[in-house]
Parts: sequence; C-alpha cells; structure tokens
Amino acid sequence: MRIVLLGGGSGGHFYPLIAVAEAMEDLCKEKTLLEPELIYLGPEPFDRSSLLEHDIAWEKSPAGRVRRYASILNIFDGFRTFAGIIKSIFQLYRLYPDVIFSTGGYAAFPSLYAAKLLQIPVVIYDADASPGRVSLWSSKFAYRIGVAHPEAALKFPEKVRDKIARVGHPIRKEIESPAKEGGIEFLKLDPNAPTVFIMGGSQGAQAINEVVISAIPELVTRYNIVHQAGTANLDEVAKIAHVVLERSQFAERYRAFGLLNTLAMRMTAGTAALIVARAGSGTIFEVASWGIPSILVPIPEDVSHDQTQNAFSYARAGAAEVIEQRNLTPHILIAEIDRIMGDPALREKMKTAALSFARPHAAYKIATMLLEIAVEHEPV
Repeated sequence: MRIVLLGGGSGGHFYPLIAVAEAMEDLCKEKTLLEPELIYLGPEPFDRSSLLEHDIAWEKSPAGRVRRYASILNIFDGFRTFAGIIKSIFQLYRLYPDVIFSTGGYAAFPSLYAAKLLQIPVVIYDADASPGRVSLWSSKFAYRIGVAHPEAALKFPEKVRDKIARVGHPIRKEIESPAKEGGIEFLKLDPNAPTVFIMGGSQGAQAINEVVISAIPELVTRYNIVHQAGTANLDEVAKIAHVVLERSQFAERYRAFGLLNTLAMRMTAGTAALIVARAGSGTIFEVASWGIPSILVPIPEDVSHDQTQNAFSYARAGAAEVIEQRNLTPHILIAEIDRIMGDPALREKMKTAALSFARPHAAYKIATMLLEIAVEHEPV
C-alpha cells in the first residue's frame, strides 16, 4: 500500500497528518497488516523531524499562496502553483498511490489538482469551522470528507454532504493525555495556588503577551502563571516580567517559556485549571481533549478569518469564553479569569462540554478509512 499525505504551510495543516500516520502505524500492528508506504508531497515541511520520526518520505513539490489582497506576489505565486501542478502530475503518475489524504491549505492544491486528473481516490479533512478554499474546491471530487466543527458541514456544497463525517480533530498521541502527577514539581510552581496556562503558540502572540505582562503583578497574587510567550518573544517578555515582579513576594509563581516541549506541555496541561489561548483549531481540540476550561482570544478577522469562527463555535458548545482582541485589556483578562476560577460549578460544566466537543480518536477514524480505501484500491 502507498498513501500520499498533503497539507502544510502551518502546524494546523501539518500535525493532523502526523497524528493520522501514528494511528495507521498502531492499526497495522493491531491487525498485523503491512504498514503502508507514506509519502508527503509539498513545499518545505513544517516539521521535518516528525516526518523522519515516522518514516514518512518527502518529495518536494512547489506551491504558491493566494493572498486575499492585491499583491504582485500573487502573480509570481501563480506561476509557482502552475509549476507545482505539472510536477505533481508526474510525481503522482510515478507513485500512483492507493489513496491521498489532504488537510487542505495552499500546499495541497497542486497535488490535489493532479490527483483529480489522474482519478486517484482522495480523502480530505478540514479542521476549521469555516472550511478553506482548497477543501471546498476539492470536496467536489473527494471520496470522503472529514470535518472537526459541527457547522462546517453546512459550508460545503449540498451535493457532497452525504460524504461528510464529523470526526473531531486528529491529535498526536504524545500530547493527547496530560500528565496528572508531577507537574507542580517539574515546573517549580507554588502547590498552594491554582495554575493558569497562557498558550501563545509556537510564535507567541504579541497582543496577548503585552496584556499578560501588565496583568501578572495582580494575577500572581492568586495563581501560578505558566506563560508560553513564543521563542521570538521570550527574552523581551522575561526581562519585562523580571522588572514588574521585582518587588512581588509572589514572583516565583510566574514561569515564562518560549515554546514548551512535549514533556513540559503534558506537565503543564496536567496542572492547569484554566487556559488562555488563541483559537486555531489544533489548539482548541488539544484543550478540549484535556478537558480544561478556556478563554480564547482569536486572531482578528482581518488577519485570519478562521479563528473567530472557530472560537465562537467552541464557545457555543459551552467549553470556553471568548474575548476578542480589540476588547482585550489587563482589567478584562483578570476579571474573566477571576470569574471562571471563582465558580467551581461553571468550571465543571465547561470541562464536561470540552470533553464532549473533543470527539476523541479522530486520528484512528481517519486512519481506518484510509487503510480500507487503500486495501480496496490495491491491485490483487
């Protein structure tokens, strides 16, 4: 069996591919099947080490972005996309996989176009409440369609909705289960204070960082604060935090990190009573799988149209509160944290809603589908 993986440009498109690859490995061991040959097609992978770890080959294929605003770069990227389509046709004809799995994004488009021409079965997955343009376009010839958010299905053309299943979001095994013990000691936090986890993402979130820094003198009087500030922002954040907490007797309750590694993420998730985060689908479903109440601060719509819809989709389930970035101030952040942390019944309700929203084992559902299609398509 040979399966091609498409999607990239961001971790939100890339890491679900890794989660599904992990699930296929496990299913093949359980059912004593030969593991499929996995190949990732696209531009530079978001995380090349993850491909190596799971023995996924990479074949480079150019792809150009399509910006939502007028830019001469759209012209150059148009040529790059055309070159990617031509190269993908030859790549897929040579590889001729049994099935293709796509998480969408600009990086997937050239190979999906080639797959349509070569009539190779395609399974697509979209993580956002409002599916991306590549997912909407490829749904017209997709064999099966997976979605994460309940309202996403209604955004696809009506004639393809019988192919759609709400499967949840594929999450890597290594971060799906928080470490329930040892987090306080590992992070050197105060065991007498509850922990609030500020997730800025791998690149951090400048707007969130600035508000958190202004709020921490008051927050640390009641909570431990674990702050993932982003690798590019860590030095600046740490220096400012040192100054503003210099006279505080609770300074040791604040911990700043650039990017938490897997162990630190699991430890922090196992300790946190509340999470403040952006609203990428990957982040939302990780938090949901942990069953932790959250406050979401989506990237403004003029920058990313996906996150606001993702945030309110999750909030409607009762698992989170949303503060739009234009309304985010230290006072509002502190008040919202205090409101949730001061109401155990509300936190329990949000935890139940989060776990219900999570739809666990999404990676296994998709992996099972891919293996079944691949076996059917494989020549006897």
